[in-house]
Amino acid sequence: MTIFAVKPISALLAGCVFLSACGGSASSLSSANPFNWFGGKDRAQEAATEAQAPADPRPLMPQIIGLKLEPASGGVIVHAVGLPPVQGWAHADLVARNEGVAIDGVLSFEFRALPSSGFQSESTQASREVTVATYVSDGALTGVNSIRVIGASNALSARP
Repeated sequence: MTIFAVKPISALLAGCVFLSACGGSASSLSSANPFNWFGGKDRAQEAATEAQAPADPRPLMPQIIGLKLEPASGGVIVHAVGLPPVQGWAHADLVARNEGVAIDGVLSFEFRALPSSGFQSESTQASREVTVATYVSDGALTGVNSIRVIGASNALSARP
């Protein structure tokens, strides 16, 4: 009775080992790979698709009206204030340019946010302001002479 129970288990185990060898990526050149049987994407198509996709789909904040650097333990906190044309902009962030590496001594951030979805009131400037902040460590500030926050129509800079 145990012999009959061992055969299905060993067959199942052998099948799993065979299928795991077919795994890997869909772009491998093996014709035995089931992912390639029905014309999967090749590497060039995948790279082109990734290049077309924007890194961050949120638009730049229309206007930057304030920038302040606040000393913090082991670095600085970058505070920026943006002014959209109407209320309701959300999910705002400072997104580092150049993967957070300073170029010519300037560490740059883009102020990005999602516009309001639907009709929103223009109202007062104070009610439309969007404030964001990010922490920059002392290590990341090495060689940095200026921190710049970029919006759609302007940019502001401050020295750490």
